Amino acid sequence: MRCAIGCRLAGFSLAGLIALSPAPAALSQTAVAPSAIPQAPAARRPNIVLILVDDAALMDFGAFGGEARTPHIDQLARSGAMFTNYHTSPLCSPSRAMLLTGVDNHRAGVATIEEILPPSQKDKRGYGLKIEPGVLTIADRLKAEGYRTLMAGKWHLGHGEGALPNSHGFDRSLALDASGADNWAPKPYMPYYTEAPWFEDGKPATMPKRFYSSDLLVDRLRTYIDEKPAGAQPFFAYLAFQAVHIPVQAPKAVSDRYKGRFDAGWAAMRAARNARAKSLGLIPPDAPTTGMPQDARAWEALTPEERAVYARAMEVYAGMLESMDASIGRLMRHLEDRGELDNTLFVVTSDNGPEFSDPVHAPGMNIWMPLNGYAWRLDGLGEPGSLNFIGRDWALALAAPSRLYKFYTTEGGLRVPLILSGPGVKAGARIGAPVFVTDVTPTLVDLAGATGNPAGAAMDGRSLRPVLNGEAKTVRADHEPVGIEVSGNAALFRGSLKITRVMPPVGDGQWRLYDLAVDPGETRDLARDRPELLREMLKDYAAYEARVGVAKLPPGYTTQQQLMANALGRQKGSIAVMAGGAVALLLVGLGVLLWRRRRARRLAAASMCCTA
Repeated sequence: MRCAIGCRLAGFSLAGLIALSPAPAALSQTAVAPSAIPQAPAARRPNIVLILVDDAALMDFGAFGGEARTPHIDQLARSGAMFTNYHTSPLCSPSRAMLLTGVDNHRAGVATIEEILPPSQKDKRGYGLKIEPGVLTIADRLKAEGYRTLMAGKWHLGHGEGALPNSHGFDRSLALDASGADNWAPKPYMPYYTEAPWFEDGKPATMPKRFYSSDLLVDRLRTYIDEKPAGAQPFFAYLAFQAVHIPVQAPKAVSDRYKGRFDAGWAAMRAARNARAKSLGLIPPDAPTTGMPQDARAWEALTPEERAVYARAMEVYAGMLESMDASIGRLMRHLEDRGELDNTLFVVTSDNGPEFSDPVHAPGMNIWMPLNGYAWRLDGLGEPGSLNFIGRDWALALAAPSRLYKFYTTEGGLRVPLILSGPGVKAGARIGAPVFVTDVTPTLVDLAGATGNPAGAAMDGRSLRPVLNGEAKTVRADHEPVGIEVSGNAALFRGSLKITRVMPPVGDGQWRLYDLAVDPGETRDLARDRPELLREMLKDYAAYEARVGVAKLPPGYTTQQQLMANALGRQKGSIAVMAGGAVALLLVGLGVLLWRRRRARRLAAASMCCTA
């Protein structure tokens, strides 16, 4: 018998989640291969909804200890499995490529993002920044098994003919072909873009003049789902929200629910999240944690006006999460009305850790923003016309109990939430085994009873079914390495051991060694204490680089400089048009001024003549 959504929420509490399991268990030494299961009849196969949140931290959802109200995501966590040791890549496009293919981002063709790609890497294999021929998405694989395949949201996996979702297995799609866009109107959010490129089924889409992105995406996905009667054909739906990517925007009424919630500042939030991470079992109770770094701004040193703006920025951030969750709830209710909710498998995760960028105070933004209808001020922050962001200090707080944030291969950039809920998933499961973004597609292919279509490139990930059904405590043996690299920032995992390299200007480019089982916050570098282990893991990383084809960066490379150079190159045409327009306006203005002066002289001469 189906249980209504409200019924499933009954009795939910964080205390209940704490009781689900202790801190993540130690890893076993047994490697587990993907499980083979009989193919189920099409009518009984589960629908699958893969929900990707943009730039959400490990603890942003209520079930993971977050401040925002996310009852529907929390419901899915309670009725399914929470993965507390899941790692993705530190950047959006590489993560999305791995999530949708099960293939390492370099092998998949999306080594980094175009906004920071240096010219020397453009011709390298794996750096075309679109999915390589022969690499199959989960939509490709499930479509071959009789699934309808649907998508709504951010794509950012290649442009033009052959690169959009309709060429990678999706029957229907509304896709944003950019790193982000405004949430209230179809317009760009940064100077790198001259427009917000939305496409439906591979063709330019006509968007409403006003909308809210989370609502729009769920509405479109519901429309696609309703194109077939319930139960007629299983579907796979990829729902890639813009929340909580810059610009951080939400309806005022929702943001207002958090008034005063963040007035104590970022240091207080980080301390509170550190404590909740221990009480919820996300880290061991005796694990060392850190507060804000020394170079963070002191909340008390800000002016009252600055504190008000930054506190409101986080109120909007929480409102954006709550608004997204409400849209997920509408989708769940719609599936319940169709009688399909109980046969739908949900996956909820994030592409990377929290965003630290401050676009508002970047060079030239004081000119670009008013030209594109944006402002940054307390009044109306997060509402239409507001280019809101949270910035580095809030990102450091959100990343607790981890170090740093998006783009870096520290735990703050890589460790994010993962929830699986639905058919074949035991309710209340709490899984602390290390799992990775490449494991999601093999798992969904497995749970769908699909063959996996061996004609495509071999997947790097593995099915999580053995840990979901209790057959195994881990997916990989402790000695099996898993590497990650994006634009020089890199990491390699072996069981609970991890080496990581953070590139300048944030890091020094040196490798460090951590044991995440006892030090998940990466507070103690073991490189000097265990030099032989570091050498072994560096050999593993070198083998990983050679296997997937990591290309070297040019000397002196920094992401900030490359982003500015690429943005200027991208904007050359529009800058020329703007400059031409400005010159034309100036000439017109000068002509009008000269004409007025000549006319005034003639009138004065005529007046003198008449009065003489």
